[in-house]
Amino acid sequence: MKRLICLVLTLILLTGCGKTAPEQPEEENLIVVGISQVGAESDWRVANSESMKSVFTESRGYRMLFEDARQIQENQIIAVRRFIQQRVDYIVLMPLSETGWDSVLQEARDAGIPVILVDRMVDVEDDSLYAAHVGSDFYAQGRKAVTWIEREYCMRAGAVNIVHIQGTPGSTAQLGRTGALEEGLAAHENWNLLAQLDGDFTQAKTYEVMCRYLDELPPEQEIDVVYCENDNEAFGAIEALEKRGYRCGRDVNVICFDATRNALKLCMEGKIALAVECNPLLGPLVDDTIQSIEKGFTPQKHHYIEEQQFTSRNLTQEIIDGREY
Repeated sequence: MKRLICLVLTLILLTGCGKTAPEQPEEENLIVVGISQVGAESDWRVANSESMKSVFTESRGYRMLFEDARQIQENQIIAVRRFIQQRVDYIVLMPLSETGWDSVLQEARDAGIPVILVDRMVDVEDDSLYAAHVGSDFYAQGRKAVTWIEREYCMRAGAVNIVHIQGTPGSTAQLGRTGALEEGLAAHENWNLLAQLDGDFTQAKTYEVMCRYLDELPPEQEIDVVYCENDNEAFGAIEALEKRGYRCGRDVNVICFDATRNALKLCMEGKIALAVECNPLLGPLVDDTIQSIEKGFTPQKHHYIEEQQFTSRNLTQEIIDGREY
């Protein structure tokens, strides 16, 4: 289905001469895409939105309707229903959490509008309610971090003390990264989970909860690893730790996910021990998916983007300077 955006031909009668205005094109074929974004809670999310906006332009054959949900799932559901009413050609959804989508996705399918999930997944009984998913394997990302901890502390006889700062509860990134760490904790008797804190993927909240936790921590209690589920949580955790005298990279190892430019800078300085990449530049992959459907093909159901991991040992200034986000 392709929506035709009509440009109405207006006849302007000029007094006394009967002339008409020059003719305009009668119609313009644009693919209309409605995008429901979670918000702008992190550097990653901002880069992800910019990737979409750079791809879905009129010069590339698209008309984009962009809605920022401000971290509220109900706003996303309202936005999707608005897109259905506007009879868009495609809906691109970055779901805040995995549950609660069955009804509105059914409405989109009944209207004949393919839904493409970006970044996070949805937990629905019928996976035909969405056409495709483009994003990252968050569990695999978490496994990379767990493997790093295993190697870094393989000779440790005593406890490896871990503080875990979670992302938005119920989101695919939180579930995958948390699941990998919890498996690691279960597999290693000497791994000790000191605390599991809610950072909600934001720097400000992480700083707040980390400060509160450190203020209540007995002076003799050591922290070996702070496992942050995105870069912005790491920024908040480092700020809190350093304010209380911890030396990040020496007293405590901070792990994070996303690997944005600012995180890579801290990683090169040694303040972040491990940065696991989560690539936000998904606009071109969504474009590929839409073009595949336009040509009558069935798109790949899940398209996971290739990603790397960084430590101070494999980082260069060239890599940081070449980072697009």
